Amino acid sequence: MIFYPEEKKQLYLDKIIQNMYNTDVEAVDALVEKYQVLKKEISKVIVGQDDVVEQVLISIFSGGHCLLVGVPGLAKTLLVNTISDVLGLKFNRIQFTPDLMPSDIIGAEILDENKRFKFIKGPLFSNIILADEINRTPPKTQAALLEAMQEKAVTTAGQRFALDKPFFVLATQNPIEQEGTYPLPEAQLDRFMFNVWVDYPSYEEELAIVKTTTSDSKVALDHILNAEDIIYFQQLIRRIPVPENVLEYAVKLSTKTRPNTPDSPEIINKYVSWGAGPRASQYLVIGAKCHAALNGKYSPDIEDVQAVAEPILRHRLVRNYMAEAEGYTIVRIVKELM
Repeated sequence: MIFYPEEKKQLYLDKIIQNMYNTDVEAVDALVEKYQVLKKEISKVIVGQDDVVEQVLISIFSGGHCLLVGVPGLAKTLLVNTISDVLGLKFNRIQFTPDLMPSDIIGAEILDENKRFKFIKGPLFSNIILADEINRTPPKTQAALLEAMQEKAVTTAGQRFALDKPFFVLATQNPIEQEGTYPLPEAQLDRFMFNVWVDYPSYEEELAIVKTTTSDSKVALDHILNAEDIIYFQQLIRRIPVPENVLEYAVKLSTKTRPNTPDSPEIINKYVSWGAGPRASQYLVIGAKCHAALNGKYSPDIEDVQAVAEPILRHRLVRNYMAEAEGYTIVRIVKELM
């Protein structure tokens, strides 16, 4: 969707670039180069799943978190481990179980040999956390993790401890086993930037997976970035300017998901019980910035907002009984909105 004639649009983009610092323009170019190298390096281990890899990397460079939904055996853990390796980040996996307590992930105080209390850090003190099957642990432990995601710090025994930077949580949910689970409430789901769906590989991709995983060959991965580089690129994404019409489109897209409001279309009023909050608008803009930068653009446009809208909105809309009865999925509703 183009809001300006081609000549005016180019002049507008030139003005935006002039307003950016030269170092920022060069940094965006460097980010594009690093992103291409990252994808090539990840593909040595992960076959296919291009959209999943892109969305996870956008979340990391945007400073957000991901909720990964997929059946077992689709290499979710391997994906996160591989990404943390090529990014030069520390990685911890936490297997969420019904008996997991907040202290098991945050840490706890113990008495040392001098009979003084000493805080032992839990597995949350890392750069990338894989919260495996987050819906299998009680709400108290879920809340401890989600508080850490929001505050980037934990509090225990009256003391506040900052988490490592950058800090990124990738939580997985199994969509086919719901017995003995504690589904995340919508208010807690809102803390995740993306809801990433991991689907089955194609026949050709699965054939390549089987060939590479049933031999004794080992793949050596190079460290493409480090923690300081990622923090720098996160700050760079924040500085990217956004045209006013793109801001308006992102906010209107979010507000249109709220039923019985002046902007809501008939499909929302008919099939949606609850729409997206202001955090969705924020993520649409920051996600569009990152998507634009990774594709070599110095400012996002409408297409960049649309590219990230589906994984941002699909876990923030709550369908009503009529939508379920008539087979209207959240994805269908979001696509019709755009």
